[in-house]
Amino acid sequence: MYTQSYSLAELGFSAHFSTQLSLDEFDTLHPCRLFGLSRDRLLACGESGLRPLIPVPPANTGDFAVGDWVLADATGRAVRRLTPINTLSRRAAGTHAATQHIAANVDTLFVVSSCNADFSVARLERYLALARQADVNPVVVLTKADLCATAADFAAQSEPLMPQLTVLTLDATAPQALNTLQPWCGTGQTIALVGSSGVGKTTLMNALTGAAGATQAARDDDDKGRHTTTAREMRRTVSGAWLIDTPGMRALRLHDSRDGLAAVFADIHALAAACRFSDCAHDTEPGCAVQAAIAAGELAEERLQRWRKLQREERHNSETLAESRARDRQFGKYVQRVQAEHNARKGRS
Repeated sequence: MYTQSYSLAELGFSAHFSTQLSLDEFDTLHPCRLFGLSRDRLLACGESGLRPLIPVPPANTGDFAVGDWVLADATGRAVRRLTPINTLSRRAAGTHAATQHIAANVDTLFVVSSCNADFSVARLERYLALARQADVNPVVVLTKADLCATAADFAAQSEPLMPQLTVLTLDATAPQALNTLQPWCGTGQTIALVGSSGVGKTTLMNALTGAAGATQAARDDDDKGRHTTTAREMRRTVSGAWLIDTPGMRALRLHDSRDGLAAVFADIHALAAACRFSDCAHDTEPGCAVQAAIAAGELAEERLQRWRKLQREERHNSETLAESRARDRQFGKYVQRVQAEHNARKGRS
């Protein structure tokens, strides 16, 4: 993948990470950044180049994210994960209550959609809430603008979704796409791509990295593409930034995202603060500023409904994960108690 080595600064190492190291760790351990994950290995890059690492138990690869910084010893063990600047995560797919890391230490999240039937305001709001919860700067990138005569209309629908949101429309295959994205792709910067399958993430990644990865055409019947990227990995861009590509997500289930939702739906939160009652449900209550804004044409009823749906989902997912963590803690205490009783019996025998 990469044969050359990079300085820590080129890899994105900063004072945020160096201040976490003790003097002994400076002498004996080596900072490395995670480029990829497998079932039982971490692929990391440091000043000496790429190397596989094994997590030190009880940690496993699921405890890490692509983009993380870890401290490695001479035997190839990832001794410690350094506290990240941020971590993008979601509730994992399926019925199991668990958190899945998407990427770590990201400066800019490119939220990719396309100017066709795949475009979804509701999906964009989810990704924006994900970014803002992690304190990552989001940029909406609308691809396939060359195939759409009304690309400006898609941009006009996206821009009001969050205050001061940057929205770009481009043809990812055109040379000028690199110039459009350059302000976020400086040396040592980290960007991540998220979006559903078929919106042009792989084409965009190829343009940014100079790679020639396979792409798959969107299905003719619904403009929804097939998965091209199947694993998260970090790649170097032609401008010296680092790009984390992610598989197309069929579902992005938010959790612990109250602040992110508040940032994305700042207009509704501002209106709610002006309601007559502090516990207003924004339905039929007298003096509801939210309903007054809808009646005046200042707020779309559909946006209020999307906000309510995301709030319900976020609350359910957060409560479910909290219950799962509590069960895990109780089970851990049970195991420790049983082990202690077993050791005590052995000592008496």
